[in-house]
Amino acid sequence: MKRGLVLLIFVILAGGLLLIPALLDFGVPAFSDMDDYFLKNGQEQTAANNIVTAVVFDYRGFDTLGESVVLFTAVVGVGLMFRHMLKEEEYEDE
Repeated sequence: MKRGLVLLIFVILAGGLLLIPALLDFGVPAFSDMDDYFLKNGQEQTAANNIVTAVVFDYRGFDTLGESVVLFTAVVGVGLMFRHMLKEEEYEDE
C-alpha cells in the first residue's frame, strides 16, 4: 500500500514536470521595445560593432562590474581556504 502511494506520487510529479515544457513556447522570444532600441541605437551610442558587447559593457556596465567583484571575491575566498587547509596539513605532519 505504502509503495503504491509512493509510486503514484512519483508518477504525478514526473508527469507534472514533463507537462511544463509541453505547455511553454520555447524558442519564441518575448518582444519588447527595448530590443529595437538597442538594435537601432547600440552601435551609434557605444561605438561597438557587437550589440551583445555593447549591452554588457556599456549599458549594463555597473552590473557587470558588480558581478566581476563578486566572482573575484569568491575566487580569493576559495584560494585562501585551500591555502589555510594546506597549512593545517603541514602542521599535523610535524
